Amino acid sequence: MTVGEDFLQLTDPLRRELLAHCYRMTGSVHDAEDLVQETYLRAWRAYDGFEGRSSVRTWLYRIATTRCLTALDQRGRRPLPTGLGSPDAEGAEPLAEALDLPWLEPVPDATVGADGRDPATVVTSRESIRLALVAALQYLPPRQRAVLILRDVLQWRAAEVAEVLDTTTTAVNSILQRARAQLAQAAPSEEALAEPDERTQRELLDRYVSAFESYDLDAIVSLFTEDAVFEMPPYPGWFRGRENIRRLTVTHCPVSGPGDLRLVPCAANGQPAFAAYLRDPEGGPHRAFAIHVLTLRPDGISRTVQFFDLALFGVFGLQETLPEAVAPQK
Repeated sequence: MTVGEDFLQLTDPLRRELLAHCYRMTGSVHDAEDLVQETYLRAWRAYDGFEGRSSVRTWLYRIATTRCLTALDQRGRRPLPTGLGSPDAEGAEPLAEALDLPWLEPVPDATVGADGRDPATVVTSRESIRLALVAALQYLPPRQRAVLILRDVLQWRAAEVAEVLDTTTTAVNSILQRARAQLAQAAPSEEALAEPDERTQRELLDRYVSAFESYDLDAIVSLFTEDAVFEMPPYPGWFRGRENIRRLTVTHCPVSGPGDLRLVPCAANGQPAFAAYLRDPEGGPHRAFAIHVLTLRPDGISRTVQFFDLALFGVFGLQETLPEAVAPQK
């Protein structure tokens, strides 16, 4: 076996979990992909000098974490609209994009090994990439973020984390204590993360598709919990409550009637998601419009984040235009 073959055999199985790690650190699937590429390039160049005093996994995580910390020194945190302030009053106000902000991005489950298609190869737990958790992690200073992810998400021992960060176990424990205290203020409670059973979830998602594709406002609103949140990066405003979501939809949704919108299921951040396609106003095909990521509770949908970044369709392996054969007619 050549050196190159040996390197690939040892490191390739770790690629998806390293991508998940870099995603949690940065909040961006695009940045995470670039950082993993940098990690593998640096590891390849240094492989001849790797002496095996730590595992290959620890060695790669050390490189990846260092690259993430360097990148984060030069970039601000990536928020969701809910991280910027109080909700907008009603939903009928004009919307203004904030394209200069580096927004949090969703990540496809399959990209980070959280799709569950083969339980033997699942490398990332769904809970560890939830949008709410990743958004909360962005509140932490980068070094605190790294320690908390390595200790509490990946369950590494303090000594292993100290080795990755080139520090002491005492320092790691101190940083972890501060990170946990700060995260507790930003992360959702366990009650807020409770999900419906599989049957209820399937019925709720079927109703979501039906309500949006038929543009039934009453049906759409009825799906949300009383305290539901609706947010739409790159628009910094966000809205709480059924009636505000109704007004937002009536005022700003470009759908004019049944058949204008088509939803295609996907999975993001360990949560149900849909790619939304909007019919061309000139009567053409349905084109990429937004990606909806949903948070479900037993009593309904408690949060929808609608991402308008069309570059995400390529990340999710989705078409930009739906074939006419599958586009419903009015």
